[in-house]
Amino acid sequence: MRRVTTCMLLATLAAISCGCGGGSGVKVHTQLTQPERPVAKDATREELLDAYNLIARGTKTLNATVELKPTAGSKYSGVIDEYHEVKAFLLAARPAEIRVIGQAPVIGTTVFDMASDGETFRVSIPSKNNFLVGPVAVERASSKPIENLRPQHLLDALLWPEIRKEEAVTINEFNDENARYYILTVLRGGYQIEVLRKIWFDRSELQVARMQNFGPKGILLSDIRLADWQPPDSAVGQTVQGAPSNGTAKFPRAIRIERPHDDYKLDLQVTKVIVNQEIPAERFKLEQPAGAELVRVGDAMENKQP
Repeated sequence: MRRVTTCMLLATLAAISCGCGGGSGVKVHTQLTQPERPVAKDATREELLDAYNLIARGTKTLNATVELKPTAGSKYSGVIDEYHEVKAFLLAARPAEIRVIGQAPVIGTTVFDMASDGETFRVSIPSKNNFLVGPVAVERASSKPIENLRPQHLLDALLWPEIRKEEAVTINEFNDENARYYILTVLRGGYQIEVLRKIWFDRSELQVARMQNFGPKGILLSDIRLADWQPPDSAVGQTVQGAPSNGTAKFPRAIRIERPHDDYKLDLQVTKVIVNQEIPAERFKLEQPAGAELVRVGDAMENKQP
């Protein structure tokens, strides 16, 4: 009897010391599990090249409605800093035509109207009563925020250049805690071999997730991130030219453009996109509005202040 009493006492003390007495103070240890990365698909260099070129070759024109959201403090915000976002109507056609009209939300007034034909860009800023004209090749940063608007920067993110057979391309893997990637690196030949472009494929779906474009001496010109791939609106009931026979081609609905040397980031949310619709040439023409002040960007003699 004494042994039973002793055992019961010890059991009670053990329960109290563990915080189990009276049904309160219970300590529960939960093992937190890290979210698993999606299963990575495999692909060869040639398969990734084909997937990229399928989009590059198959996308001839774009007619899109997008929401533009400039990152605070960027040079784009020098024009549209009073708005959280701007609704833009965008037209693009190969080889290098683009027209973008940005409007203020609700009231619908034009914030900017810009166009480029691959050689010359034109930008109209009604609120400043300015009309900017300059060569596309001029990439110098200006202290005047509106002079850093470049429609061709959007074109680079939307209409991709084809990777030609004669171009040297390498492949490698890259993994982080969230995803696994294949990276195609396109090299620039000549006297000294340099990196021209890096194309990142998310291995969960083998979709292009990121593109980095480099200039001479390894300068990072643009870092473009693409996500939310969905069929274009023009694909309802039909397939886009160049699309695989077993499905409809897709288009990224979320795009972020970062231009470190131009000091801006720009988010594009594509709400509607029609692919390969014929676009009349006159819709890409942008003339100087009556009474607007002409500003020649890149002209050494230009001394006008917007």
